[in-house]
Amino acid sequence: MTNPLLPGRLGNPTLVIRDDPRADPRMLAAMAPIGLDVAPPPTPVNASNTLEEILAHAAEAEAAFGALGGLLMVNTPAPTGVSSYTEVIKGVDGNDINLYVHRPDGVTGSLPCVVHTHGGGMAILKAANPNYVRWRDCLAATGMVVVGVEFRNAAGELGPHRFPAGLNDCASATRWVVEHRETLGISTIVISGESGGGNLCIATALKARQDGWIDEIAGVYAQCPYVSGAYADPPAELTSLFENDNYFLSVENMSALAKTYTPDATDATNPLAWPLNATIADLTGLPPHVISVNQLDPLRDEGLAYYRKLLDAGVSAVGRTVNGTCHAGDCLFLDAMPDVWDATIRDIKAFAESL
Repeated sequence: MTNPLLPGRLGNPTLVIRDDPRADPRMLAAMAPIGLDVAPPPTPVNASNTLEEILAHAAEAEAAFGALGGLLMVNTPAPTGVSSYTEVIKGVDGNDINLYVHRPDGVTGSLPCVVHTHGGGMAILKAANPNYVRWRDCLAATGMVVVGVEFRNAAGELGPHRFPAGLNDCASATRWVVEHRETLGISTIVISGESGGGNLCIATALKARQDGWIDEIAGVYAQCPYVSGAYADPPAELTSLFENDNYFLSVENMSALAKTYTPDATDATNPLAWPLNATIADLTGLPPHVISVNQLDPLRDEGLAYYRKLLDAGVSAVGRTVNGTCHAGDCLFLDAMPDVWDATIRDIKAFAESL
């Protein structure tokens, strides 16, 4: 039964993104050749599968997702005047962590710094993937130092390392940046990431507050953050999990990835694992945040719910919605929508400079 007064799949449970009138036509044109403008095939795993079954599926899916980002930006020249190098540091767990440091050429004086935590549901993908390299280069080209963190994943080639391994690596990387501020030539430090990386940048700030070094972080810019963990049994108040299900992301598939990160049920309500569980007391005293969400994303409403919690805790917070786009659409479709990509790059730079 359909209801034209309700948006997305709330009004029509069989709707696909190409038929949603809210969708940016440029995005749909880029999605169509690779089959992303319709519902994805039914996921072979969900939260009811064993961890071993989910890990096997994630290993197979990682290569396809890793290739996707590069396919959507092949026709746009990379920015010039940016150099990068790799630092290898020791994490708090004794493991090696690759940090990819990007900076503009020929720029002197202290620059804002972005510590970037990549997407992939804390389970798959790499900071070394071409689309994340391009994202960091574009940020650096605006006049910032950008440090990408190759954290341990919960699945895939860099897994399986369950919570809190990835978070520990992101916190270790941020502490290293703090300690090498002068060598790096940086002023303010912002943590930023999208999707699972949106979770990790938020959780790093929560951990820094808990561990007593939050004053070293000037701000957090989280994009389409994956913060509820409530995908196996979606709560009614997170309407977008129903409205935008199977628009690029499947809620069932997200429930499987979430299980790789927190297979222990006792972590399901831990705010360091799933920050939407944070209390007002957990949030009080955090630095300024921007929470940027995508209109046609299943994760939209959990990001906005976290934004409202920040406001309730007295934290300076800005909520931003990128209309017409699917999950992470503003950092995926560079060839098709360079203006949308550039708008988010500019906003991150302006936020960093404002702190």
